[in-house]
Amino acid sequence: MQLQTIRPNIVQSIRAYRVDDLMKAAQDAGHHFLYANVATAPGKQEVLESIAKAFTFPDHFGKNLDALYDCMTDLVNKSGQQPGFVVVLEQLPDNARFDREAREQLLDVFRDAADFWAERRIPFRCFYSFQ
Repeated sequence: MQLQTIRPNIVQSIRAYRVDDLMKAAQDAGHHFLYANVATAPGKQEVLESIAKAFTFPDHFGKNLDALYDCMTDLVNKSGQQPGFVVVLEQLPDNARFDREAREQLLDVFRDAADFWAERRIPFRCFYSFQ
């Protein structure tokens, strides 16, 4: 699998791809690979905490959507030139504590991050799955 066959700034379901293939493609392209499996996170707060831990966000991470956006964009951008990103969010909850609206709000942050990086001509591909 080669990343060139996937639009460079996109947030999409992982259905057509395997995590191992995405990880290898990211490595081959020299891109950052960020992976979070949030299957055990029952609600929004826990999902954010799981992502923060998996992506090794700073201790001062605010555990809200604005802080998530800042960590995925400005914080990384300020650390220097970036080669590109492949992000995988596996097993997003589908329950009363993390309903469709909460999932869409979370994915909107990643869509906004994809737009942020697109403006800088840096590929940002995010893949997700639901429980």
